[in-house]
Amino acid sequence: MKLSTKGRYAVMAMADLARACDDGPVTLSDIASRQSISLSYLEQLFAKLRRADIVASIRGPGGGYRLSRKSSEIRISDIIVAVDEPLRATRCSDAKGCLADGRRCITHDLWDELGRHIYLFLSSITLEDVLERRLLGAASGALGRVERAKPAAEPATV
Repeated sequence: MKLSTKGRYAVMAMADLARACDDGPVTLSDIASRQSISLSYLEQLFAKLRRADIVASIRGPGGGYRLSRKSSEIRISDIIVAVDEPLRATRCSDAKGCLADGRRCITHDLWDELGRHIYLFLSSITLEDVLERRLLGAASGALGRVERAKPAAEPATV
C-alpha cells in the first residue's frame, strides 16, 4: 500500500505547523515554502483539516493557522482521514469485491487486515511523537520478536 501525496503532504504540513505555531499563527505560504508544497494544494488540504477541527484559522493581519488542540492529542490517522485518504490495502470497494463478478479475491482478508494494522499504527502516533522523533525503531522491537519466533531452518540433505 502506498500513501498518496495527499496524505503525506497533509502530515508534512501539520508537522511543520506544529513545530512553528508556538510563535503564533502560521501562514500557508510559509509552510508551502519550507516544505516545497504547492500553496493551492495546501489550501485544499487545510480546508479539509479545518472542517475536521484539526486546525483553526485566524483571519486578518498576522493571521494564519494554528492547531485546534495540542500536538499530543492529534493522531496521524486523524490527519490522513480528514483529507479523505483511504487507509485500505484492498482494491475492493465497500459495495463489492475486486473480481469482475463482484466476489472478493482469495487474498482479500490478508490485505484488509493489513489496512487495519496500518490504521492502528497511525492511530498510535501523534504529531508530538513525530516532532520528538519517537518513531525511529518503533517497528524494530516487533520485527525482532518476529525474527526470534521463526523456526530454525531445516538442515540441507545431500
